[in-house]
Amino acid sequence: MDDVFETTNGAVRGFRAAEDVVAALGIPYAAPPFGAARFRAPRPATPWRGVRDGTAFGPVAPQSAELPGAPSWRPGDEDVLTVNVWTPTPATDPLPVLVWIHGGAYTFGSSAQPGFDGTALARTGLVVVTLNYRLGFEGFGHVPAASRSGFGSGPDAPVSADSDADVDFDADVDFDADADFEADADAESDGTAPPDNRGLLDLIAALRWVRDDIGAFGGDPGNVTLAGQSSGATAVACLMVMEQARGLFRRAIAHSPVSPFHTREIAASTTREIAAAAGCEATPAGLASATPQALVAASDQVVDAYLHDPSSGSRHYDPSLFAPVLGGAALPVDPLTALAAGAARDVDLLLCHTTEEYWLLDAVGSCAKLTTHAGVDRFAEDFGLAGDVVEGYRSARPGAPVRDVHLALFGDLLFGEFTHRLAEAHAAGGGRAHLSVFDRRRGGADRTPVRAWHCADIPFAFGNLDDDRLSFLIGGAPGPEDHELAHRMVRAWSGFAATGDPGWAPVAGTTTRTAHVWTTADQPAADRRPVPDRALWATTDFPVLRP
Repeated sequence: MDDVFETTNGAVRGFRAAEDVVAALGIPYAAPPFGAARFRAPRPATPWRGVRDGTAFGPVAPQSAELPGAPSWRPGDEDVLTVNVWTPTPATDPLPVLVWIHGGAYTFGSSAQPGFDGTALARTGLVVVTLNYRLGFEGFGHVPAASRSGFGSGPDAPVSADSDADVDFDADVDFDADADFEADADAESDGTAPPDNRGLLDLIAALRWVRDDIGAFGGDPGNVTLAGQSSGATAVACLMVMEQARGLFRRAIAHSPVSPFHTREIAASTTREIAAAAGCEATPAGLASATPQALVAASDQVVDAYLHDPSSGSRHYDPSLFAPVLGGAALPVDPLTALAAGAARDVDLLLCHTTEEYWLLDAVGSCAKLTTHAGVDRFAEDFGLAGDVVEGYRSARPGAPVRDVHLALFGDLLFGEFTHRLAEAHAAGGGRAHLSVFDRRRGGADRTPVRAWHCADIPFAFGNLDDDRLSFLIGGAPGPEDHELAHRMVRAWSGFAATGDPGWAPVAGTTTRTAHVWTTADQPAADRRPVPDRALWATTDFPVLRP
Protein backbone atom coordinates (compact mmCIF):
# COMPACT_ATOMS: atom_id res chain seq x y z
CA MET A 1 0.00 0.00 0.00
CA ASP A 2 1.24 3.49 -0.85
CA ASP A 3 1.79 5.50 2.35
CA VAL A 4 0.75 8.77 0.66
CA PHE A 5 -2.86 9.88 1.27
CA GLU A 6 -4.74 12.49 -0.75
CA THR A 7 -6.80 14.79 1.48
CA THR A 8 -8.94 17.77 0.57
CA ASN A 9 -6.14 20.20 1.42
CA GLY A 10 -3.27 18.20 -0.08
CA ALA A 11 -1.27 14.99 0.03
CA VAL A 12 0.35 13.66 3.21
CA ARG A 13 2.95 10.92 3.55
CA GLY A 14 2.65 8.56 6.51
CA PHE A 15 4.90 5.83 7.84
CA ARG A 16 4.66 2.21 8.97
CA ALA A 17 3.76 2.23 12.67
CA ALA A 18 3.76 -1.58 12.42
CA GLU A 19 3.91 -4.10 9.61
CA ASP A 20 0.14 -3.97 9.23
CA VAL A 21 -0.58 -0.35 10.29
CA VAL A 22 0.22 2.98 8.61
CA ALA A 23 0.15 6.23 10.57
CA ALA A 24 0.03 9.83 9.34
CA LEU A 25 0.57 12.52 11.97
CA GLY A 26 0.20 16.26 12.33
CA ILE A 27 -2.38 16.88 9.57
CA PRO A 28 -4.03 20.33 9.88
CA TYR A 29 -7.81 20.26 10.16
CA ALA A 30 -8.14 24.03 10.72
CA ALA A 31 -5.98 27.13 10.49
CA PRO A 32 -3.73 28.25 13.37
CA PRO A 33 -6.05 30.01 15.88
CA PHE A 34 -3.85 33.01 16.58
CA GLY A 35 -3.42 36.52 15.29
CA ALA A 36 -6.69 37.77 13.83
CA ALA A 37 -8.18 34.28 14.38
CA ARG A 38 -7.47 34.26 18.12
CA PHE A 39 -10.57 33.77 20.34
CA ARG A 40 -12.64 33.03 17.24
CA ALA A 41 -14.30 29.93 15.83
CA PRO A 42 -11.88 27.74 13.87
CA ARG A 43 -11.12 28.75 10.29
CA PRO A 44 -10.35 26.49 7.30
CA ALA A 45 -6.83 25.10 7.00
CA THR A 46 -4.72 26.45 4.15
CA PRO A 47 -4.15 23.90 1.35
CA TRP A 48 -0.56 22.93 0.59
CA ARG A 49 1.33 21.91 -2.50
CA GLY A 50 3.41 18.80 -2.83
CA VAL A 51 3.42 16.03 -0.24
CA ARG A 52 3.29 17.01 3.43
CA ASP A 53 5.42 15.01 5.86
CA GLY A 54 3.24 13.10 8.31
CA THR A 55 5.85 11.45 10.50
CA ALA A 56 5.68 13.79 13.52
CA PHE A 57 2.93 15.06 15.80
CA GLY A 58 1.88 18.67 15.45
CA PRO A 59 2.56 21.29 18.17
CA VAL A 60 0.50 21.08 21.34
CA ALA A 61 -1.90 23.79 22.50
CA PRO A 62 -0.61 26.52 24.87
CA GLN A 63 -0.11 25.05 28.36
CA SER A 64 2.47 24.83 31.11
CA ALA A 65 2.26 21.07 31.67
CA GLU A 66 5.25 18.86 30.90
CA LEU A 67 3.92 15.31 30.58
CA PRO A 68 6.07 12.14 30.40
CA GLY A 69 6.79 11.11 26.83
CA ALA A 70 4.88 14.02 25.27
CA PRO A 71 6.08 17.28 23.71
CA SER A 72 5.77 20.53 25.63
CA TRP A 73 4.29 23.73 24.28
CA ARG A 74 6.76 26.34 23.13
CA PRO A 75 5.73 29.98 22.77
CA GLY A 76 5.40 30.66 19.08
CA ASP A 77 3.98 27.24 18.24
CA GLU A 78 0.77 28.08 16.39
CA ASP A 79 -0.28 25.22 14.07
CA VAL A 80 -1.95 23.42 16.98
CA LEU A 81 -5.16 22.20 15.29
CA THR A 82 -4.05 18.88 13.81
CA VAL A 83 -5.19 15.27 13.58
CA ASN A 84 -3.30 11.97 13.50
CA VAL A 85 -4.51 8.81 11.76
CA TRP A 86 -3.68 5.10 12.16
CA THR A 87 -5.13 2.78 9.53
CA PRO A 88 -4.72 -0.96 9.00
CA THR A 89 -3.18 -2.18 5.78
CA PRO A 90 -4.16 -3.69 3.52
CA ALA A 91 -7.73 -2.41 3.84
CA THR A 92 -10.60 -3.39 1.56
CA ASP A 93 -14.08 -2.24 2.62
CA PRO A 94 -14.46 1.11 4.44
CA LEU A 95 -13.66 0.59 8.11
CA PRO A 96 -15.25 1.92 11.32
CA VAL A 97 -13.60 5.08 12.64
CA LEU A 98 -12.73 5.93 16.25
CA VAL A 99 -11.92 9.59 17.02
CA TRP A 100 -10.15 10.22 20.35
CA ILE A 101 -10.31 13.38 22.50
CA HIS A 102 -7.66 13.59 25.22
CA GLY A 103 -8.41 14.87 28.71
CA GLY A 104 -6.52 17.25 30.98
CA ALA A 105 -9.02 19.50 32.81
CA TYR A 106 -9.51 21.51 29.59
CA THR A 107 -6.07 22.91 30.41
CA PHE A 108 -3.31 20.47 29.42
CA GLY A 109 -2.56 17.31 27.46
CA SER A 110 -2.18 16.39 23.81
CA SER A 111 -2.71 13.64 21.27
CA ALA A 112 1.03 12.89 21.42
CA GLN A 113 0.86 11.30 24.87
CA PRO A 114 2.23 7.76 24.60
CA GLY A 115 -0.94 6.12 25.88
CA PHE A 116 -2.88 7.31 22.84
CA ASP A 117 -0.95 5.49 20.14
CA GLY A 118 -3.61 3.99 17.86
CA THR A 119 -1.66 1.00 16.52
CA ALA A 120 -3.26 -1.74 18.64
CA LEU A 121 -6.80 -0.50 18.01
CA ALA A 122 -6.10 -0.19 14.28
CA ARG A 123 -5.04 -3.83 14.23
CA THR A 124 -8.61 -4.76 15.24
CA GLY A 125 -9.98 -3.19 12.06
CA LEU A 126 -10.52 0.43 13.10
CA VAL A 127 -9.24 3.65 11.58
CA VAL A 128 -8.11 5.63 14.63
CA VAL A 129 -7.96 9.42 14.74
CA THR A 130 -6.50 11.50 17.58
CA LEU A 131 -6.32 15.28 17.68
CA ASN A 132 -5.22 18.47 19.40
CA TYR A 133 -7.57 21.33 20.22
CA ARG A 134 -7.42 24.64 22.05
CA LEU A 135 -7.10 24.41 25.83
CA GLY A 136 -7.02 26.76 28.79
CA PHE A 137 -8.09 30.33 28.21
CA GLU A 138 -7.48 30.05 24.46
CA GLY A 139 -10.08 27.29 24.19
CA PHE A 140 -12.44 27.70 27.14
CA GLY A 141 -11.93 31.16 28.59
CA HIS A 142 -14.89 33.53 28.34
CA VAL A 143 -14.11 36.65 26.30
CA PRO A 144 -16.71 39.35 26.99
CA ALA A 145 -18.50 41.07 24.17
CA ALA A 146 -17.41 44.46 22.91
CA SER A 147 -19.90 47.26 22.56
CA ARG A 148 -21.19 48.17 19.11
CA SER A 149 -19.47 51.51 19.45
CA GLY A 150 -16.02 50.23 20.36
CA PHE A 151 -13.97 47.06 20.62
CA GLY A 152 -13.61 46.09 24.23
CA SER A 153 -15.64 48.73 26.04
CA GLY A 154 -19.13 47.31 26.11
CA PRO A 155 -21.19 45.09 28.38
CA ASP A 156 -21.00 41.32 28.47
CA ALA A 157 -23.72 40.49 25.95
CA PRO A 158 -24.94 37.01 24.87
CA VAL A 159 -22.85 35.11 22.32
CA SER A 160 -25.74 34.99 19.88
CA ALA A 161 -29.14 36.54 19.57
CA ASP A 162 -30.93 33.20 19.94
CA SER A 163 -29.10 32.00 23.04
CA ASP A 164 -32.40 31.57 24.89
CA ALA A 165 -34.25 29.97 22.00
CA ASP A 166 -35.95 26.62 22.45
CA VAL A 167 -33.96 23.66 21.15
CA ASP A 168 -35.66 21.16 18.83
CA PHE A 169 -33.93 17.85 19.52
CA ASP A 170 -35.94 16.07 16.83
CA ALA A 171 -35.17 18.38 13.90
CA ASP A 172 -33.29 16.97 10.93
CA VAL A 173 -30.05 18.69 10.01
CA ASP A 174 -28.53 18.96 6.54
CA PHE A 175 -24.83 19.71 6.23
CA ASP A 176 -23.18 21.83 3.57
CA ALA A 177 -19.45 21.23 3.71
CA ASP A 178 -18.65 24.54 2.04
CA ALA A 179 -20.73 26.50 4.55
CA ASP A 180 -19.56 24.89 7.80
CA PHE A 181 -16.88 27.39 8.75
CA GLU A 182 -19.02 30.32 7.61
CA ALA A 183 -21.85 29.06 9.83
CA ASP A 184 -19.50 28.98 12.80
CA ALA A 185 -18.49 32.55 12.05
CA ASP A 186 -22.16 33.56 11.92
CA ALA A 187 -22.63 31.96 15.35
CA GLU A 188 -20.38 34.69 16.71
CA SER A 189 -23.41 36.97 16.57
CA ASP A 190 -22.70 40.42 15.14
CA GLY A 191 -18.92 40.08 15.24
CA THR A 192 -18.49 41.67 18.67
CA ALA A 193 -18.61 38.52 20.79
CA PRO A 194 -15.97 35.78 20.47
CA PRO A 195 -17.72 32.46 21.05
CA ASP A 196 -17.55 30.49 24.26
CA ASN A 197 -16.40 26.87 24.13
CA ARG A 198 -13.91 27.43 21.32
CA GLY A 199 -12.25 24.12 22.17
CA LEU A 200 -15.54 22.35 21.48
CA LEU A 201 -15.85 24.19 18.18
CA ASP A 202 -12.37 22.91 17.30
CA LEU A 203 -13.57 19.37 17.94
CA ILE A 204 -16.51 19.88 15.61
CA ALA A 205 -14.11 21.14 12.94
CA ALA A 206 -12.02 17.99 13.42
CA LEU A 207 -15.13 15.83 13.03
CA ARG A 208 -15.92 17.65 9.80
CA TRP A 209 -12.41 16.85 8.61
CA VAL A 210 -13.13 13.19 9.39
CA ARG A 211 -16.39 13.39 7.46
CA ASP A 212 -14.67 14.88 4.42
CA ASP A 213 -11.28 13.14 4.43
CA ILE A 214 -11.26 9.89 6.40
CA GLY A 215 -12.28 7.97 3.28
CA ALA A 216 -8.79 8.60 1.91
CA PHE A 217 -7.44 6.52 4.81
CA GLY A 218 -9.91 3.65 4.38
CA GLY A 219 -12.40 4.90 6.96
CA ASP A 220 -16.18 5.00 6.73
CA PRO A 221 -17.41 8.56 7.46
CA GLY A 222 -20.85 7.14 8.14
CA ASN A 223 -19.60 4.91 10.98
CA VAL A 224 -17.72 7.22 13.37
CA THR A 225 -17.37 6.72 17.12
CA LEU A 226 -16.30 9.74 19.20
CA ALA A 227 -14.36 8.77 22.33
CA GLY A 228 -12.72 10.65 25.18
CA GLN A 229 -11.58 10.49 28.78
CA SER A 230 -12.02 12.90 31.72
CA SER A 231 -12.59 16.40 30.29
CA GLY A 232 -12.36 14.75 26.87
CA ALA A 233 -15.26 12.49 27.86
CA THR A 234 -17.32 15.47 28.99
CA ALA A 235 -16.52 17.10 25.65
CA VAL A 236 -17.97 13.96 24.02
CA ALA A 237 -21.16 14.36 26.08
CA CYS A 238 -21.38 18.02 25.07
CA LEU A 239 -20.95 17.24 21.38
CA MET A 240 -23.68 14.62 21.63
CA VAL A 241 -26.15 17.43 22.37
CA MET A 242 -24.69 20.26 20.28
CA GLU A 243 -26.63 21.06 17.12
CA GLN A 244 -23.48 21.80 15.12
CA ALA A 245 -22.19 18.26 15.75
CA ARG A 246 -25.34 16.38 14.81
CA GLY A 247 -24.77 13.73 12.17
CA LEU A 248 -20.98 13.76 12.51
CA PHE A 249 -20.80 10.59 14.64
CA ARG A 250 -23.14 7.74 15.47
CA ARG A 251 -21.59 6.32 18.65
CA ALA A 252 -19.81 7.75 21.68
CA ILE A 253 -17.42 6.46 24.34
CA ALA A 254 -16.93 8.43 27.56
CA HIS A 255 -14.46 7.23 30.20
CA SER A 256 -14.51 9.13 33.51
CA PRO A 257 -16.56 12.13 32.36
CA VAL A 258 -16.13 14.99 34.83
CA SER A 259 -19.15 16.94 36.03
CA PRO A 260 -18.32 20.68 36.20
CA PHE A 261 -20.14 23.07 33.88
CA HIS A 262 -20.00 26.83 34.21
CA THR A 263 -22.62 29.48 33.80
CA ARG A 264 -21.56 32.52 31.84
CA GLU A 265 -21.45 34.48 35.10
CA ILE A 266 -18.94 32.04 36.58
CA ALA A 267 -16.90 32.05 33.38
CA ALA A 268 -16.88 35.86 33.29
CA SER A 269 -15.73 35.99 36.93
CA THR A 270 -12.86 33.60 36.12
CA THR A 271 -11.87 35.82 33.20
CA ARG A 272 -11.63 38.82 35.52
CA GLU A 273 -9.37 36.89 37.89
CA ILE A 274 -7.07 35.74 35.08
CA ALA A 275 -6.95 39.21 33.52
CA ALA A 276 -6.00 40.74 36.87
CA ALA A 277 -3.19 38.20 37.28
CA ALA A 278 -2.00 38.92 33.72
CA GLY A 279 -2.09 42.66 34.26
CA CYS A 280 -4.57 43.36 31.46
CA GLU A 281 -8.18 44.49 31.20
CA ALA A 282 -10.92 41.83 31.05
CA THR A 283 -12.04 43.07 27.63
CA PRO A 284 -11.51 41.63 24.14
CA ALA A 285 -8.78 44.14 23.42
CA GLY A 286 -7.16 43.71 26.81
CA LEU A 287 -7.15 39.93 26.65
CA ALA A 288 -5.87 39.96 23.06
CA SER A 289 -2.99 42.16 24.20
CA ALA A 290 -1.81 39.42 26.54
CA THR A 291 0.22 36.68 24.86
CA PRO A 292 -0.90 33.05 25.14
CA GLN A 293 2.12 32.52 27.39
CA ALA A 294 0.98 35.35 29.68
CA LEU A 295 -2.53 33.91 30.00
CA VAL A 296 -1.14 30.44 30.73
CA ALA A 297 1.06 31.89 33.48
CA ALA A 298 -1.79 34.00 34.87
CA SER A 299 -4.11 30.97 34.96
CA ASP A 300 -1.47 28.99 36.86
CA GLN A 301 -1.17 31.87 39.33
CA VAL A 302 -4.93 31.90 39.96
CA VAL A 303 -4.94 28.11 40.42
CA ASP A 304 -2.13 28.32 42.96
CA ALA A 305 -3.97 31.02 44.91
CA TYR A 306 -7.10 28.84 45.22
CA LEU A 307 -5.09 25.79 46.24
CA HIS A 308 -3.47 27.71 49.11
CA ASP A 309 -6.65 29.42 50.33
CA PRO A 310 -8.93 27.08 52.32
CA SER A 311 -11.53 29.85 52.57
CA SER A 312 -11.95 30.12 48.79
CA GLY A 313 -14.85 27.69 48.52
CA SER A 314 -15.16 24.61 46.34
CA ARG A 315 -12.34 25.62 44.00
CA HIS A 316 -9.84 25.25 46.82
CA TYR A 317 -10.06 21.44 46.68
CA ASP A 318 -9.27 21.02 42.99
CA PRO A 319 -8.83 24.44 41.37
CA SER A 320 -9.69 23.73 37.75
CA LEU A 321 -10.58 27.05 36.13
CA PHE A 322 -12.21 25.93 32.89
CA ALA A 323 -15.27 23.95 31.88
CA PRO A 324 -17.88 24.05 29.12
CA VAL A 325 -19.90 27.26 29.39
CA LEU A 326 -23.68 26.91 29.33
CA GLY A 327 -26.28 29.33 28.09
CA GLY A 328 -25.26 30.22 24.54
CA ALA A 329 -26.75 29.01 21.29
CA ALA A 330 -24.16 26.24 20.90
CA LEU A 331 -24.61 24.70 24.38
CA PRO A 332 -27.78 26.07 25.95
CA VAL A 333 -28.13 23.38 28.65
CA ASP A 334 -25.93 20.76 30.28
CA PRO A 335 -25.72 17.27 28.75
CA LEU A 336 -27.67 15.58 31.55
CA THR A 337 -30.69 17.76 30.84
CA ALA A 338 -30.39 17.50 27.07
CA LEU A 339 -29.79 13.74 27.01
CA ALA A 340 -32.82 13.11 29.22
CA ALA A 341 -34.86 15.15 26.72
CA GLY A 342 -33.74 12.87 23.90
CA ALA A 343 -31.15 15.15 22.31
CA ALA A 344 -28.95 12.23 21.22
CA ARG A 345 -31.27 9.23 21.25
CA ASP A 346 -29.83 8.06 17.92
CA VAL A 347 -26.25 7.95 19.30
CA ASP A 348 -25.17 4.79 21.13
CA LEU A 349 -23.17 5.52 24.30
CA LEU A 350 -20.51 3.49 26.15
CA LEU A 351 -19.50 4.80 29.58
CA CYS A 352 -16.88 3.81 32.14
CA HIS A 353 -15.39 5.13 35.36
CA THR A 354 -12.71 3.78 37.66
CA THR A 355 -13.36 2.83 41.27
CA GLU A 356 -10.56 4.91 42.78
CA GLU A 357 -10.60 7.96 40.50
CA TYR A 358 -9.33 10.62 42.83
CA TRP A 359 -6.34 8.76 44.19
CA LEU A 360 -4.37 9.84 41.10
CA LEU A 361 -5.08 13.53 41.67
CA ASP A 362 -3.93 13.11 45.25
CA ALA A 363 -0.77 11.26 44.19
CA VAL A 364 0.31 14.00 41.76
CA GLY A 365 -0.43 16.79 44.23
CA SER A 366 -3.08 18.63 42.26
CA CYS A 367 -5.67 18.74 45.05
CA ALA A 368 -5.93 19.91 48.64
CA LYS A 369 -5.01 17.41 51.36
CA LEU A 370 -7.73 16.82 53.94
CA THR A 371 -6.65 15.11 57.15
CA THR A 372 -9.48 15.84 59.62
CA HIS A 373 -13.16 14.97 59.74
CA ALA A 374 -13.90 18.67 60.18
CA GLY A 375 -12.12 19.31 56.90
CA VAL A 376 -14.28 16.74 55.10
CA ASP A 377 -17.41 18.29 56.63
CA ARG A 378 -16.34 21.70 55.35
CA PHE A 379 -15.65 20.15 51.94
CA ALA A 380 -19.22 18.83 51.84
CA GLU A 381 -20.59 22.21 52.92
CA ASP A 382 -18.60 24.05 50.24
CA PHE A 383 -20.05 21.74 47.58
CA GLY A 384 -23.57 21.84 48.98
CA LEU A 385 -23.64 18.12 49.76
CA ALA A 386 -26.14 16.76 52.27
CA GLY A 387 -24.60 15.59 55.55
CA ASP A 388 -25.93 12.06 55.13
CA VAL A 389 -23.74 11.65 52.01
CA VAL A 390 -20.58 12.16 54.06
CA GLU A 391 -21.80 9.99 56.92
CA GLY A 392 -22.70 7.26 54.46
CA TYR A 393 -19.17 7.23 53.06
CA ARG A 394 -17.71 7.08 56.56
CA SER A 395 -20.01 4.24 57.56
CA ALA A 396 -19.09 2.26 54.43
CA ARG A 397 -15.37 2.56 55.36
CA PRO A 398 -15.14 1.88 59.10
CA GLY A 399 -11.70 2.71 60.42
CA ALA A 400 -10.52 4.16 57.12
CA PRO A 401 -8.22 7.19 57.22
CA VAL A 402 -9.89 10.55 56.68
CA ARG A 403 -7.94 10.86 53.43
CA ASP A 404 -9.53 7.70 52.02
CA VAL A 405 -13.04 8.90 52.88
CA HIS A 406 -12.38 12.25 51.21
CA LEU A 407 -10.85 10.74 48.07
CA ALA A 408 -13.69 8.25 47.65
CA LEU A 409 -16.28 10.99 48.13
CA PHE A 410 -14.58 13.45 45.78
CA GLY A 411 -13.97 10.79 43.13
CA ASP A 412 -17.63 9.84 43.04
CA LEU A 413 -18.71 13.49 43.11
CA LEU A 414 -16.54 14.42 40.14
CA PHE A 415 -16.66 11.20 38.12
CA GLY A 416 -18.47 8.11 39.41
CA GLU A 417 -21.96 9.34 40.16
CA PHE A 418 -21.93 11.65 37.16
CA THR A 419 -21.07 8.71 34.89
CA HIS A 420 -24.04 6.74 36.18
CA ARG A 421 -26.36 9.71 35.75
CA LEU A 422 -25.26 10.22 32.17
CA ALA A 423 -26.10 6.58 31.44
CA GLU A 424 -29.51 6.86 33.07
CA ALA A 425 -30.30 10.19 31.40
CA HIS A 426 -29.44 8.83 27.96
CA ALA A 427 -31.56 5.73 28.55
CA ALA A 428 -34.44 7.89 29.80
CA GLY A 429 -34.20 9.95 26.61
CA GLY A 430 -34.59 6.88 24.45
CA GLY A 431 -30.90 6.16 23.77
CA ARG A 432 -28.80 3.04 24.28
CA ALA A 433 -26.22 3.36 27.06
CA HIS A 434 -23.76 0.66 28.11
CA LEU A 435 -22.02 1.16 31.49
CA SER A 436 -18.78 -0.30 32.80
CA VAL A 437 -16.51 0.14 35.84
CA PHE A 438 -12.72 -0.30 35.87
CA ASP A 439 -11.62 -2.04 39.07
CA ARG A 440 -8.24 -3.64 38.30
CA ARG A 441 -6.29 -3.44 41.58
CA ARG A 442 -3.68 -6.16 41.21
CA GLY A 443 -0.86 -5.78 38.73
CA GLY A 444 2.47 -6.99 37.44
CA ALA A 445 3.98 -10.44 37.43
CA ASP A 446 3.87 -10.56 41.24
CA ARG A 447 0.24 -9.29 41.38
CA THR A 448 0.93 -6.55 43.91
CA PRO A 449 -1.78 -4.04 44.87
CA VAL A 450 -2.29 -1.18 42.42
CA ARG A 451 -4.80 1.65 42.26
CA ALA A 452 -7.77 1.65 39.89
CA TRP A 453 -7.33 5.39 39.67
CA HIS A 454 -8.07 8.07 37.13
CA CYS A 455 -6.46 7.37 33.73
CA ALA A 456 -5.40 3.80 34.65
CA ASP A 457 -8.01 2.32 32.31
CA ILE A 458 -6.91 4.10 29.13
CA PRO A 459 -3.66 2.19 28.43
CA PHE A 460 -5.74 -0.99 28.68
CA ALA A 461 -8.43 0.26 26.28
CA PHE A 462 -5.77 1.38 23.77
CA GLY A 463 -3.72 -1.81 24.26
CA ASN A 464 -0.58 0.16 25.20
CA LEU A 465 0.61 -1.54 28.38
CA ASP A 466 4.25 -2.17 27.46
CA ASP A 467 5.38 1.45 27.13
CA ASP A 468 7.60 2.19 30.13
CA ARG A 469 6.36 5.79 30.17
CA LEU A 470 2.94 4.49 31.29
CA SER A 471 4.20 2.39 34.20
CA PHE A 472 3.22 5.00 36.79
CA LEU A 473 -0.39 5.05 35.58
CA ILE A 474 -0.82 1.28 35.60
CA GLY A 475 1.29 0.56 38.69
CA GLY A 476 4.43 -0.93 37.16
CA ALA A 477 5.26 -3.46 34.47
CA PRO A 478 2.22 -5.48 33.35
CA GLY A 479 1.77 -9.20 33.91
CA PRO A 480 -0.02 -11.80 31.76
CA GLU A 481 -3.33 -11.16 33.51
CA ASP A 482 -3.04 -7.48 32.66
CA HIS A 483 -2.45 -8.22 28.99
CA GLU A 484 -5.50 -10.47 28.96
CA LEU A 485 -7.60 -7.64 30.46
CA ALA A 486 -6.25 -5.21 27.86
CA HIS A 487 -7.17 -7.65 25.09
CA ARG A 488 -10.76 -7.77 26.36
CA MET A 489 -11.04 -4.00 26.66
CA VAL A 490 -9.58 -3.36 23.20
CA ARG A 491 -12.06 -5.84 21.75
CA ALA A 492 -14.95 -4.16 23.59
CA TRP A 493 -14.05 -0.75 22.15
CA SER A 494 -13.55 -2.20 18.69
CA GLY A 495 -16.80 -4.13 18.77
CA PHE A 496 -18.75 -1.12 20.01
CA ALA A 497 -17.24 1.13 17.34
CA ALA A 498 -18.08 -1.38 14.61
CA THR A 499 -21.55 -2.51 15.67
CA GLY A 500 -22.67 -0.68 18.82
CA ASP A 501 -22.28 -3.81 20.95
CA PRO A 502 -19.42 -3.86 23.53
CA GLY A 503 -20.37 -7.32 24.76
CA TRP A 504 -22.93 -6.66 27.50
CA ALA A 505 -26.49 -5.38 27.76
CA PRO A 506 -27.41 -1.69 27.80
CA VAL A 507 -28.79 0.13 30.82
CA ALA A 508 -32.49 -0.24 31.47
CA GLY A 509 -33.66 2.22 34.12
CA THR A 510 -31.27 2.41 37.07
CA THR A 511 -27.61 1.52 36.59
CA THR A 512 -27.13 0.09 40.08
CA ARG A 513 -26.91 -3.53 38.95
CA THR A 514 -26.11 -3.23 35.25
CA ALA A 515 -22.46 -2.08 35.14
CA HIS A 516 -19.91 -4.40 33.55
CA VAL A 517 -16.82 -4.71 35.78
CA TRP A 518 -13.35 -4.61 34.22
CA THR A 519 -10.80 -6.45 36.33
CA THR A 520 -8.18 -9.17 35.99
CA ALA A 521 -9.25 -12.79 36.18
CA ASP A 522 -7.27 -13.39 39.39
CA GLN A 523 -9.00 -10.66 41.42
CA PRO A 524 -11.66 -12.19 43.70
CA ALA A 525 -15.16 -10.81 43.38
CA ALA A 526 -15.19 -10.13 47.12
CA ASP A 527 -12.23 -7.78 46.65
CA ARG A 528 -14.04 -5.46 44.25
CA ARG A 529 -14.77 -1.87 45.16
CA PRO A 530 -18.40 -0.77 45.29
CA VAL A 531 -19.85 1.57 42.71
CA PRO A 532 -21.14 4.87 44.12
CA ASP A 533 -23.86 4.39 46.71
CA ARG A 534 -26.73 5.60 44.57
CA ALA A 535 -29.10 6.04 47.51
CA LEU A 536 -26.73 8.49 49.19
CA TRP A 537 -26.64 10.68 46.08
CA ALA A 538 -30.39 10.66 45.49
CA THR A 539 -30.87 14.16 46.95
CA THR A 540 -27.87 15.73 45.17
CA ASP A 541 -28.38 17.66 41.95
CA PHE A 542 -25.88 17.77 39.09
CA PRO A 543 -23.97 19.67 37.93
CA VAL A 544 -23.10 20.66 41.51
CA LEU A 545 -19.63 22.13 41.03
CA ARG A 546 -19.24 25.87 41.25
CA PRO A 547 -16.55 28.28 42.46
